[in-house]
Amino acid sequence: MDPSDTPTAERLAALYPLLGAIEPALRADVLHHEAQRASVPAGTVLFEQGTPCRGFPMVLSGSVKVARGSPGGRSIELYRVTPGELCVVSTSCLFGHVPIAAHGQATEDTELVLLTPSGFERWSANAEFRRFVFGIFADRLADLMALTEAVAFQRLDQRLAHALLGHGRELRLTHQALADELGTVREIVTRLLKRFERDGWVRLGRERIEIVDGHALRVHAAGAPSDPGH
Repeated sequence: MDPSDTPTAERLAALYPLLGAIEPALRADVLHHEAQRASVPAGTVLFEQGTPCRGFPMVLSGSVKVARGSPGGRSIELYRVTPGELCVVSTSCLFGHVPIAAHGQATEDTELVLLTPSGFERWSANAEFRRFVFGIFADRLADLMALTEAVAFQRLDQRLAHALLGHGRELRLTHQALADELGTVREIVTRLLKRFERDGWVRLGRERIEIVDGHALRVHAAGAPSDPGH
């Protein structure tokens, strides 16, 4: 699929307005000769830790989870790349000419445009594009510092409570997926979830977690006692 076709180029421009700052001929030339559009199913590993970076991904739809560790084993999620966002791990790899420091996996059916390393380098000559990329770097760095603090200083039960929030009233995922996200093992997550269920905060089903008391989870995630009796 050609990412320079009009519908794809218009979708990219809507999601990544900074591309308007790149000279039109250069933008079109890179999209036509140094980019490819791909559609991948959920679970596809897009890049692996320790390998050379194949290019610069821009997400059109779906989501990519970026994590440290093995895609099929224990890992800890660093961040997710959604439409209009950039992958700073891929970017740092391309700027530094070093192997990629994490793995990326589609969490749902995902469409993306992948620039070649040389195409990314050509666009990076534009000052507006560079400023946007480094601005995203600053935001992601703040997120990663918060994650480091949580891993170092926060109890696992608080981190689990935080992971359950912000996804609506019902989460469709396995205990193993939560364990992978938190960098722990399934048995510990299951034990904590059962404790949350006894406390009346969640209701557990098959690959389903219903949030019953979001306020109690938020209080617990913040490190405050949610109930004097606990």
